[in-house]
Amino acid sequence: MDTLHELQRWYHSQCNGDWEHGHGVRIDTLDNPGWSVTIDLGETDLAGRSFQEVKRLEPEAAWISCQIVDDKFEGRGGPFMLEEILRTFLAWANQ
Repeated sequence: MDTLHELQRWYHSQCNGDWEHGHGVRIDTLDNPGWSVTIDLGETDLAGRSFQEVKRLEPEAAWISCQIVDDKFEGRGGPFMLEEILRTFLAWANQ
């Protein structure tokens, strides 16, 4: 299954008529340049689960940083790292 399809399946599995109104997935760009992914874990099975922070800041275009902050998965990375950020989230979510 490809990464985007898998993320869509995870998102859809959270939608219960309530969760999607106050939580969700946000994908945006950064100005350095790069990607920002925030996935609100509130009211999911992932809320409160431990996550091993990922941080590789070199090389410049291939940096990545993923962590959990306030029950949100926060992934940031270089301009070619969007798929790796999403794969990092999905690998953890599927454990």
